[in-house]
Amino acid sequence: MKHKMILASAAAALLANAAFSGGAFAQEKSVTIASWGGSYQDAQSKALFVPASAAMGVTVKEETYGGMSDVRLQVNTGAVTLDIVVSGSGSAARAGAEGLLEPLDYSVIDVSNFYPGLYDEYCVGGDVFSVVAAWNTETYGENGPQSWADFFDTEKFPGKRAYRGKAAGALEPALMADGVPMEDVYKVLDSEEGIDRAINKIRSIKDHIAVFWSSGAQQAQLMKDGEVDMTTGWNGRFDVAKADGAKVSYTFNQALLDYDCFAVPKGAPNKDLAMQFLAEISKPEYQANLPKYITYGPTNKAAYDLGTIDPAVAMALPSHPDNAAKQLPISLEWYEKWETIADEKYQEMLTE
Repeated sequence: MKHKMILASAAAALLANAAFSGGAFAQEKSVTIASWGGSYQDAQSKALFVPASAAMGVTVKEETYGGMSDVRLQVNTGAVTLDIVVSGSGSAARAGAEGLLEPLDYSVIDVSNFYPGLYDEYCVGGDVFSVVAAWNTETYGENGPQSWADFFDTEKFPGKRAYRGKAAGALEPALMADGVPMEDVYKVLDSEEGIDRAINKIRSIKDHIAVFWSSGAQQAQLMKDGEVDMTTGWNGRFDVAKADGAKVSYTFNQALLDYDCFAVPKGAPNKDLAMQFLAEISKPEYQANLPKYITYGPTNKAAYDLGTIDPAVAMALPSHPDNAAKQLPISLEWYEKWETIADEKYQEMLTE
């Protein structure tokens, strides 16, 4: 009996020492990642999470969630269970300003080959999409609106339009249509007068806007049903609609280059490991995997240099260098400062 007690004590000591030293008996290395589910999360899992998990020897626990409202609840109650969350860039910027996110450690996460503007203090880009002008090819053939000035020109391009029902992604095209150079858009928008100018431009064609859309599914359905002749929207949605038989085309010219990103909730239980995991999935070899499963572009430019993305696919991605050069990167600084005011003004215009 005494001998068994000594063995038990020795085993306990070994376990304690192993746990203390980070040995084999230490707590399992794992990160919990929350995304939006569906085909999008499935693509992320196959392209990023699973291969990075294997390379790092880290267990990835995937969940779906409802966005930053879930993060806010966890942070405010001190019960944070998520290590990494997927977010829209603007939502992450606002959540970071609210104190809901950890600043990312860019001494660990290498963004030296990222496109400018596709990461910030709280958010590192995971994929790139574009807000584009799309048109019905049965109405215009392949010669639909090639600029925002064309989109707003109701004489040159008569027909029904759809436009976003929120200020986000709606004001920048209006200013470009009003003659503001792409590089000056956010300078002009950095005042209430500039915001009013953009809204007034939209107001000028309001009678030609049949629908102010509220979701990606809606914008795609409008084109599939032929309910409108042109609309603004997210390029990936139109790609899916076209694959489903919709008569739709779009241009990257003057599009808004935006991105979804990864963020770390404030008080994440595995914060340091989360930073290492984000560093891993930000590498070009993982980013190059994503277009195999979904038509979103990599945020790491070096992914295009590997030669593993099908050339035809690469040329159609928003972040391909040839396409990115034609676009205006979203300014998260502007959205943090002005979006609430801009949307209040925009909603007033919609209800006039």
